[in-house]
Amino acid sequence: MILPPGSTIGILGGGQLGRMLAIAAAQLGYRSHIYAPEASGPATEVSAEWTKAGYDDADALARFAQAVGVVTYEFENVPPAALDRLETLVPIRPGKRSLEISRVREREKSLVRDLGGRTAPFRAVQSLDELRDAFAEIGTPSILKTSSLGYDGKGQVRLHDASGLESAWEAVRGAPCVLEGFVSFDAEFSVLLCRAESGETAVWDTPENVHTHGILDTSTVPARAAVLAQAEEAIALARRVADALDHIGLLTCEFFACSDGPVFNEMAPRVHNSGHWTIEGAVTSQFENHIRAVCGLPMGATARTGARIEMHNLIGEDANSWAAILADPTAKLHLYGKHVRPGRKMGHVTRIF
Repeated sequence: MILPPGSTIGILGGGQLGRMLAIAAAQLGYRSHIYAPEASGPATEVSAEWTKAGYDDADALARFAQAVGVVTYEFENVPPAALDRLETLVPIRPGKRSLEISRVREREKSLVRDLGGRTAPFRAVQSLDELRDAFAEIGTPSILKTSSLGYDGKGQVRLHDASGLESAWEAVRGAPCVLEGFVSFDAEFSVLLCRAESGETAVWDTPENVHTHGILDTSTVPARAAVLAQAEEAIALARRVADALDHIGLLTCEFFACSDGPVFNEMAPRVHNSGHWTIEGAVTSQFENHIRAVCGLPMGATARTGARIEMHNLIGEDANSWAAILADPTAKLHLYGKHVRPGRKMGHVTRIF
């Protein structure tokens, strides 16, 4: 399927990723129609249309599908029932299977393990008794993570001894979870891969990522030697994952660089915070190539545009430093139009060296 410029792309979710997808789409001559339960969001200011409706509103979903030529999404926690309705009316790219796997931690880890990748030791848990059994097997330190709806460190509780099991279970409110063992690693990195319907893939340089309080702080390319030595193996695994899912569009796989090779952490079937550097730092950004792939267009080159590139997230009050950031003529500032709130991703700044 080729969707020509001038057509309308439907985007589920109206956050900053939807905003940057809509900007990339507009540069290629497409209109964007956002569907989200909220009345506004970062994508509001740059999209042609906005449908405010719940994901359980069958009539609104049908009207949305009729108004667009393809549907994509900016986050993976779209209710499955909404996708079931949409896919009978309009192509969804990436497809529903990518969401079904990536939105549940044990599914994505099991898929990666079946494809020959390594993960941290893990056990699915759905009760306090199962948590006790899993903890006895995996040991300490370990981390309890909700199976779905967790991001930026949310829905996670660290466990250092058995005395914390009951309070941890209460903290996740009895939601289905995964207990994971800790992994000793030298660095964190991600693979950004865009796959076309033909199976062709475009891959960017592997960014090394640093997190603070569970939120991405910086992404840097090129990564250090510890990451570069493992990037090829990680990219090969990401390709196998994309092929297994018949994925169309951007797929992000996050890894730990360990002493004995890469260990898979998690995936996102969408554009990703660790790829924001590609807007100025690559010939074609992750956002543009995602739009190209879901519309059936040829993908663009991914070579980086500088010797070294660093993307830094602006969290909460960091966004109020915009004047100081703009005083640096080499800084490329992106603000998402949000109200400042502690711990909230307000924007990012990219520097090319």
